[in-house]
Amino acid sequence: MCGITGWVAFGRDLRAEQPTVDAMTETMSCRGPDDRGTWVGRHAALGHRRLAIIDLPGGRQPMSVETPGGPVVMVYSGEAYNFSELRRELIGRGRRFRTDSDTEVVLQAYVEWGDAFVERLNGMYAFAIWDSRENRLIMVRDRMGIKPFYYYETSDGVLFGSEPKAILANPLAERTVTLDGLRELFAFVKTPGHAIWEGMHEVEPGTIVTVGTNGVRTTRYWTLETREHTDDQETSVAHVRELLEDIVRRQLVSDVPRCTLLSGGLDSSAMTAIAAAQLAEVGETVRSFAVDFVGQTENFVPDELRGTPDTPYVHDVAAKSRTEHQDIVLDSDELADPDVRSKVIRARDIPAGFGDMDASLYLLFKAIREHSTVALSGESADEVFGGYQQFFDPVAQQATTFPWLVRFARHFGEDDSILTPELAATIDLPRYVQDAYDTSVARIQRLDGESDFEWRMRKVCYLHLTHFVRILLDRKDRASMAVGLEVRVPFCDHRLVEYVYNTPWSLKTYDGREKSLLRGAARDVLPQSVVERVKSPYPSTQDPAYAVKLQENAREYLSTPDHAVFDIVSRDWLARAVEVDTPQITQASRHGLERTLDLALWLDMYKPTLKPS
Repeated sequence: MCGITGWVAFGRDLRAEQPTVDAMTETMSCRGPDDRGTWVGRHAALGHRRLAIIDLPGGRQPMSVETPGGPVVMVYSGEAYNFSELRRELIGRGRRFRTDSDTEVVLQAYVEWGDAFVERLNGMYAFAIWDSRENRLIMVRDRMGIKPFYYYETSDGVLFGSEPKAILANPLAERTVTLDGLRELFAFVKTPGHAIWEGMHEVEPGTIVTVGTNGVRTTRYWTLETREHTDDQETSVAHVRELLEDIVRRQLVSDVPRCTLLSGGLDSSAMTAIAAAQLAEVGETVRSFAVDFVGQTENFVPDELRGTPDTPYVHDVAAKSRTEHQDIVLDSDELADPDVRSKVIRARDIPAGFGDMDASLYLLFKAIREHSTVALSGESADEVFGGYQQFFDPVAQQATTFPWLVRFARHFGEDDSILTPELAATIDLPRYVQDAYDTSVARIQRLDGESDFEWRMRKVCYLHLTHFVRILLDRKDRASMAVGLEVRVPFCDHRLVEYVYNTPWSLKTYDGREKSLLRGAARDVLPQSVVERVKSPYPSTQDPAYAVKLQENAREYLSTPDHAVFDIVSRDWLARAVEVDTPQITQASRHGLERTLDLALWLDMYKPTLKPS
């Protein structure tokens, strides 16, 4: 797991641009605290910051292979979980290896098979290969978009990086956000390829972006396809368990300490239990970590989103699976600390607006990093197996929009409600969201003979797997890599995603509940309390002191009338929000305060040029 960056310029000699390449590379130091390296040629320069996970001495990058036509050089972020099998196959084809790293396997696979090698990879990855034989760059991203990857076209090539900050460190990249960028910030739909910054793009999941003297070309090597599912219930449950056993075993491979993120929900509990059983076979014990808030369990109040606190269930799993467990307990001062908020925004490069859930995730990962370098997460199981409340909400099911927006509007209000009247009128979020929805739904294939209800649920599942999950994956990657922690996501293995996506909704809910397939597949290793627990989202503090601190922090901006945040946020709205008595603060107001504070800090740190017209 690492940070990568680079610059391709067919119209200049980059050997004179080492200081700029170094500056781009250093922005990735948090992603790669263990080592750094650059490779600079005439028309291509690659930078790398390394977090050493496999083959600690041998995996240095940029890594190159000499060929009769010139060097092939790669910078790589992520893990190829099937690298051992690929290595054996490549050795059988005459390839020789200098290291034991998965990086060299991926590089040699490219030299052996060309672009088609990506179809053989299983893992999470974002990498760039400069092939001097053909004078071209290829950029590749994993199928689900687990690892971030961005590029910015220039007049004679591209800039690229794991994160926008690496690209923005180059003087050629302008820090401009247009109206479409602002729409993307507030829409909560994660439009594929969109990067907020004008001129910048994401390498879309499952694609190869090729850069040559004739321009930039994108090729898709994977997409979520509709296939007929013929397995019965028993076979389906057994196959899910078989896949999970294989996936977890592969993702436990590491030369550094690893652990699991345990929330006490079905997803993380199943993953932790399977990992614990596998490590017990070799005499090892799983370390597990959970986040909690001061007084949360004792004073918990059920609401429509969360019916139970996590901690009792976490402890049930830890006891049954005999993990070495630790709760990371946070207080409101930490969650509302502007310094923590700044670090989260710096990690993500955008004002994401997750508030205390972003802060707590960052602080959890920071605490875990003192003990482990790799963590397995239950992220994406809700999207894969159908766990969120909106999957079961008739209004959300039938809505001609992204289903999570229906639920969010009820709990948090409309995000454009905090905008200045002028911007709210110009931005027209409903139209932007509708266009994004229509474009995505048009890509979905309907199965012959599929009922109207099954077709509706296929659309709901598809949208979660191609939009919503990418919001959460990006959030988790940025927060974890900001402290040098690699988080792996077993439920994003494309084999599992493809299989479960194509199981009918009636089979996904065969016991009348959410995530029936996962519950059936892991029931034997879980405590009964977790088997019966109803889905509860990632926790959020209920401490009123947190909202009070948000109001205090927001008042400071009201005393600065010319702050740029008021080009976006309505001053009148903010003035009302900071004066509401704490017991009367709604979830919508709290969310609006968090969004405002994030925006203000982002504007201060990045100083973007806004073009909201």
